[in-house]
Amino acid sequence: MDKKQARLRRARKTRARIAELKMVRLTVCRTNSHIYAQIIDETGSKVLASASSLEADVRADLANGGNVAAASVIGKRIAEKAKAAGIEKVAFDRSGFKYHGRMKALADAAREHGLVF
Repeated sequence: MDKKQARLRRARKTRARIAELKMVRLTVCRTNSHIYAQIIDETGSKVLASASSLEADVRADLANGGNVAAASVIGKRIAEKAKAAGIEKVAFDRSGFKYHGRMKALADAAREHGLVF
């Protein structure tokens, strides 16, 4: 099993657990260049809010979309968009990525700005 398959296996297990809980989930995906966050409804069929380092507002402020600073900005933006949509409590779906670095920065920023998970 290579790294990608192991990550996807972890992601599958996490998503199955979140589906059992029937909660809105905050899904995070990262690449070397960018970071993306989406809030998805309980059924998994509708995106309620999203933020990414590709957005024009964010790109103007950041030199690099693939670092901890960018992850913090995206965490703040997704929390603000969730609040605007009336969402306060979510389950954190890190897509099988380890909880450190950019994942931790995004989660901490989202918690600081009002999301509960």
